[in-house]
Amino acid sequence: MDQAGAPPVFSATSEVDGDQLHVVVTGEVDMATADSMLQTALAEPAGHVTLDLRAVTFFDSAAIHAVVRLAQRYPGALTVLPSRQVHRVLEISGLGEQDWLRTA
Repeated sequence: MDQAGAPPVFSATSEVDGDQLHVVVTGEVDMATADSMLQTALAEPAGHVTLDLRAVTFFDSAAIHAVVRLAQRYPGALTVLPSRQVHRVLEISGLGEQDWLRTA
């Protein structure tokens, strides 16, 4: 919860453009929301997936697992755009040098 007592808002939306899928995720991605992020990214057939995490404020091990599953599902066809927080978590977890990860 934030200081005002309101729970952080999570959302995962997708947009398809040809064989390109763009998924925008906001808020906290944790064990309660990571599967929703993953299912949003898998809901549409796509040749390439961009996972835009630039508005993500919290990212835990369940979120890391979901991104790794996407990388396995879309080898060479996944791009992850991280927030500064997400990039740091991925670096700490040993995934900071993956081809699919762009700079924060």
